Amino acid sequence: MFLNYRIIFFYLLLSLFLLLGCKKDPEVQGDHYTLEECKKELLDAEDYIEGESIDLIIIEKKERKMYLYKENKIQSTIPVSLGKNPIGNKEEKGDFKTPEGTFWLQRKLCSPKYYRSLCIAYPRPEDMKRAEAKGVNPGGDITIHAQPKWNADGKGDSYTLSRNWTQGCVAVTNAAMKQLWYAVREGVPIIIR
Repeated sequence: MFLNYRIIFFYLLLSLFLLLGCKKDPEVQGDHYTLEECKKELLDAEDYIEGESIDLIIIEKKERKMYLYKENKIQSTIPVSLGKNPIGNKEEKGDFKTPEGTFWLQRKLCSPKYYRSLCIAYPRPEDMKRAEAKGVNPGGDITIHAQPKWNADGKGDSYTLSRNWTQGCVAVTNAAMKQLWYAVREGVPIIIR
């Protein structure tokens, strides 16, 4: 009888621990990320922390790394995944290449598919002219985004960071996106080379 109480007590403690200690961050509901917290931060202008700010992002495609700068000093280095076809500059929609050049952060986006995203101002006028000369669509919607919902808990980070899998975007872990999200404002330069 005493043993049964110990087992019941153990399972109650385990259940309580799992209930309180294993809340997914970020939360996933059904087939998408919940967006309420993210949208509230944007609405209340709580999506930026001055002391953690960076003023330049440089992405080195060959190294598959992102360097975050503040006042010309590297503050952090983040591993990234790129488009499935990472070599060379983006030429047209659907080529799976990550664009190269100097861009800027156009806006922050709460994403039901990738947690949170930072929209890159692409295509630029020169990208549009180059595509027009070739008679192709330059593409668009290039972002620095976090992980798909199946990796919301980060357990698949080593898998996603070991390969290039995006359609031309730059992907980081959800933890890295949290760091970026609060460290940047619209207009921050982004250099991809």
